[in-house]
Amino acid sequence: MVKRHVYAVVDPASGKLVKEYPTATDEAVDGALDAAANAYAQWSRQTSVEQRAQLLHTVATLHDERSRQLAEIIHREMGKPVDEAMGEVEFSASIYRYYAENAEKFLADEPIELLEGEGTAFVRRQPVGVLLGIMPWNYPYYQVARFAAPNLALGNTIVLKHASQCPESSAALQELFTDAGFPQGAYVNVHATGEQIGRAIADPRVQGVSFTGSERAGAEVAEKAGRSLKKVVLELGGSDPFIVLSTDDLDATVQAAVEARFENAGQACNAGKRFIVAEDLYDAFLDRFTEKVLALTDGLAPLSSVAAAEYVEEQVGRAVAEGATFVSARQREGAYFPPGVLTGLSPASPSAVEELFGPVATVYRVGSEDEAVELANDTPYGLGSYVFTTDAEQALRVADRIEAGMVFINGVGLDGAELPFGGVKLSGFGRELGRAGIEEFANKKLIRTART
Repeated sequence: MVKRHVYAVVDPASGKLVKEYPTATDEAVDGALDAAANAYAQWSRQTSVEQRAQLLHTVATLHDERSRQLAEIIHREMGKPVDEAMGEVEFSASIYRYYAENAEKFLADEPIELLEGEGTAFVRRQPVGVLLGIMPWNYPYYQVARFAAPNLALGNTIVLKHASQCPESSAALQELFTDAGFPQGAYVNVHATGEQIGRAIADPRVQGVSFTGSERAGAEVAEKAGRSLKKVVLELGGSDPFIVLSTDDLDATVQAAVEARFENAGQACNAGKRFIVAEDLYDAFLDRFTEKVLALTDGLAPLSSVAAAEYVEEQVGRAVAEGATFVSARQREGAYFPPGVLTGLSPASPSAVEELFGPVATVYRVGSEDEAVELANDTPYGLGSYVFTTDAEQALRVADRIEAGMVFINGVGLDGAELPFGGVKLSGFGRELGRAGIEEFANKKLIRTART
């Protein structure tokens, strides 16, 4: 067994320890904060947006050039197939490139028309200082890109604490930023413990925190940050509804449902997890969906760890004990959890409000649009959602009523660097990506001049 708080690569397919990495000393964490504070004072405030954007262009290029190497690393760390991992690296490159190409426009001075008096007024967006990033294991490069790209473009400096099972990819990113030309301290990777991170959140050198992970850990981060009056961006769990009200191509809709649920072996916060299907389509949808899900059994990747697979197994067991039916082709073997479909789960059962972070889909039957919306919103989470219908007015009407940060209509896999990402309710607050992503940790400074 790998000890808690030890940074280590453990191959999910075999369960074997590949390599351990030493946890940072208190002195090393303090040194990381010092380096980031010094970089902010000596580099951020002395460089232009154009200069920082050029560095991000280089970061994007290095992601592309090293895509195979980077992909193989996270394949070892968390089991993602190499082709999917390369796709993640390439998407990450597009995020760095997006901010490199748009930062100057996003950070341009914003003039304000005065209601009275002489002179001028405008808002200038400036960095706030050192930011602490706490990242998860399921998308080791993409999650960092969402946080690092806009903030480095703005001029904030970053101390990055990655998941304990991602020490090799986090070291590779540190090397990549250094090779791109960022000075020491602009981006600092640190293998810190939870206790050390708690102290870092309170440290006066840190001006803000971005966290992606579980609801429980996010609440702890927010509590610590709140006591120190630090701004936080939280991207937490999700139990995204996938609503099917009508379709002129059921096979295509079923395929979209499979893709929405089983990408990354179902280990995505914004995956479709609860499939809410109109009564007249339910039987045909369920038959075809189940057939496609079971066909994934031989090719699906392992979950990130044996512990993760065991937890999904426990969740499914509780759902079945509460009256649900689970259909799957096999039993769990180590970190491999076979894909399956849950039906007959009462929305009132305790299991219905849990997030299933693995290759399991829950399917519900509804009799009306109102019932579909009510069930979609009957969750403590509010990250993403999907609506499939042939009625354009209905699509927008339902989208407007869904309590979520994102709604995707008649399509999946539509995420983009330009589209804001984030949720409401227990899925967190704040936004990443798009213009909104560069606004979160910006000092929107008013400059008012009485006369020119």
